[in-house]
Amino acid sequence: MKIRREINIYCPYCNEHTLHTAKIASKGKQRGLGKATRRHNRVIKGYVGSIEPKIHPKKLGKRQKVVLECSKCKKSVERVFGGRTKKKIEIKAR
Repeated sequence: MKIRREINIYCPYCNEHTLHTAKIASKGKQRGLGKATRRHNRVIKGYVGSIEPKIHPKKLGKRQKVVLECSKCKKSVERVFGGRTKKKIEIKAR
């Protein structure tokens, strides 16, 4: 799926349609003191290797998320374009 780098869409902060710059959203870093991380560390304590989790079937397509930054107020809004897709989002220059 191809998306333009600059899109004219509605900004909820400015309350009007403004030009937004698009970039692909990336997954954040996992917290070191999160509950699941602490539980996983407790389970693998004492083992040389790691304990592998169960392999779950993968989804056919992920929802591709895009971060849109307003050129006027510099606030960012996340948006999902389309439903599930097998193709990666590609940002084209023009």
